[in-house]
Amino acid sequence: MHSTLTEHARCLYGDEYRPTPTCGLEQAEHYFVEELTFADADSILAMLRELCPHVADGHLPVRIRNLAYRLLLLQRPNHPALLREAAHSLWMHGPDWDHIAQDLNKQADALDTT
Repeated sequence: MHSTLTEHARCLYGDEYRPTPTCGLEQAEHYFVEELTFADADSILAMLRELCPHVADGHLPVRIRNLAYRLLLLQRPNHPALLREAAHSLWMHGPDWDHIAQDLNKQADALDTT
């Protein structure tokens, strides 16, 4: 069993900065998505920081990265820096999500002025 969300992601997708561990567990993505779905904000943020420290890097699939940011923002909706980080990630992997990135930046700007 994986002890953290980050460890589970590293086993499943690999890590650009560290060797991929061999854990001997069945590596089905749906188990990871289930764990991610119910993870707390700190665990999600730790995974993103460790596996994608420069937003445009890492081996996490874009769909997993987008889901992680979405779940993180649902738990921390009033955090301007995280809104901008999620927007930046969407800009990097767009253009399909450019309108969502714009909305996230507008939300962050509105929070900064209040």
